[in-house]
Amino acid sequence: TDLAGVDHVQAVVIKAGIIRTAETFEGILAKGVGADFKWNSFEEFLIDGSLPNFKGELNEETLISQTLANKLNLKVGDSYLSIFLKDGDLSRPPNNRRFTVTGIYESGFEELDASYILVDIRHIQRMNKWQSDQVGHFEVFLKDFNDLQQKTAEIYGKTVSSLDTQNLGSKYFKIFEWLELFDFNTTLIIGIMIIVGGINMITALLVLILERTQMIGVLKALGSQNWTIRKVFLINAAYLIGLGLFWGNLIGLGLIFIQKQFQFLKFPNPEEYYVTYIPVDISLLNILLLNFGVMVLCLLMLLVPSYAISKISPVKAIKFE
Repeated sequence: TDLAGVDHVQAVVIKAGIIRTAETFEGILAKGVGADFKWNSFEEFLIDGSLPNFKGELNEETLISQTLANKLNLKVGDSYLSIFLKDGDLSRPPNNRRFTVTGIYESGFEELDASYILVDIRHIQRMNKWQSDQVGHFEVFLKDFNDLQQKTAEIYGKTVSSLDTQNLGSKYFKIFEWLELFDFNTTLIIGIMIIVGGINMITALLVLILERTQMIGVLKALGSQNWTIRKVFLINAAYLIGLGLFWGNLIGLGLIFIQKQFQFLKFPNPEEYYVTYIPVDISLLNILLLNFGVMVLCLLMLLVPSYAISKISPVKAIKFE
């Protein structure tokens, strides 16, 4: 943990086994965690019951996924039998452990929800005949996820040759490829929307200029400079842009807030999107930057059509009908 950029390190052990109930059975991966487990990063996925407490004496509390709970017909408070092989030897009697469901989680990742349960790490250490300081691997949390590749290389350089270092990007590369594609699509859509909005504003400004041709001619005849007249139209355009941004933000943020609170927009096939509903987030800084960027870009795009004002002749404009 003395490495800069590391937020938390926790020890875990994973052991394959089977959950057996009176009606059915299911293969699972028991993830043993201890008192150092970062539960605050897991709380948002808890949908029923409470988180287990592994800080005191050894207990039978466990956390299972909604997927496993449905398959095994288990609910909070139920106990179940888990069977684990001894050193992977089928000829030896297995290790049996009875656990109690204290909570049910749903991460949205099918690969995890279909297999993983969380138990006290001491159970697996005892079954493996390990000491308390023997673990399967360490999970490292970073302060800034953007430093993933850099910190992976640094951690790899500090570990002994018998240990390997693997990050989420390489372990779940399909998910990260999907996220990169999603980010590209988002940028593309925003860019298209800004271009379409800018073209609409250019059209509106040209219409305003044509409607006020006589007024422009009179102002020029009275001695007004081209830039002064252009500023009048640009200020009017900025007002219209601001009005559009106001109503757009009001409606858009309202829908985002409703979605954040009630998740009424859900995916019909969540297993393909890794989430059950469309996730949204309200970032004040991003909203302010986006609004400022739209305003500046639209005004910059309007500078070119506003130049048409300088081409209007006062004599012809005053005669214009």
